Amino acid sequence: MTIIQSILLGIVQGLTEFLPISSSAHLVFVPYLLNWEIPPGQAFIFDVLVQVATLVAVIVYFWRDLVAIIKAVITGLIKKTPFADPTARLGWMILVATVPAGLAGLLLKDAVESAFGSPRITALFMFLTAGLLVLAERVGKRTRTLDTLNWKDAVWIGFFQAISIFPGVSRSGSTISGGMTRNLERPASARFAFLMSIPIMLAAGLLASLDFVRTPDLGSSILIFIPGLIAAAVTGYLAIRWLLRFLNQHTLYDFAIYCVALGLFVLLVSVVRG
Repeated sequence: MTIIQSILLGIVQGLTEFLPISSSAHLVFVPYLLNWEIPPGQAFIFDVLVQVATLVAVIVYFWRDLVAIIKAVITGLIKKTPFADPTARLGWMILVATVPAGLAGLLLKDAVESAFGSPRITALFMFLTAGLLVLAERVGKRTRTLDTLNWKDAVWIGFFQAISIFPGVSRSGSTISGGMTRNLERPASARFAFLMSIPIMLAAGLLASLDFVRTPDLGSSILIFIPGLIAAAVTGYLAIRWLLRFLNQHTLYDFAIYCVALGLFVLLVSVVRG
């Protein structure tokens, strides 16, 4: 991997992790379409670190929310009224919504890892992302705010997040869609989607780190990775801010069209290349 490749992949990761167009798909498609031959071991290290970079972005953006949620949860436990405060209740709903994806990741780990090696399979899953976005716009009434969220909503949205363990299914897209099908407003659904991504991204990063620390020749690649990680963190932060504003006035249809177009293009390229 070169520094230019590192920066480009970092920008791609930062943008597509939070926009509803699938970061996993783009990290498969970009090297495939550009004929980059990145050693698997080096690609693995970069994928682990770039996920941490985007995790930093979402934590930095929502740090005030996170501090308020943690304080409210602790206060509720001390007072033995864990669900009385709406902010504390939001914290518990985030944890509830994390469970389905965690279970899916443990049970389907091997199947998911094999799918990551196939641009064609990833392209097909892009159509699923598009379908979820269209479903959200067609079904959602967009009348509810985050303070009305209950445990049934959290479990439902959690199952939508579980679908996103497959490459090509956008985590933000599926969870935003899940919230909107429970009639949450678009910005509220997006905010909850970003907040609930933190525990699962943190857990995934910790698990991957167990393999990461055993990877040989780590030191020789770090200097190449650093610019890409900075690019991922900065663009991730900007993508969050932009999307939350965008969804105040716009629908998800544009993202659905993009997913279909990109999926068709990758499938066409794969047929041409044989």
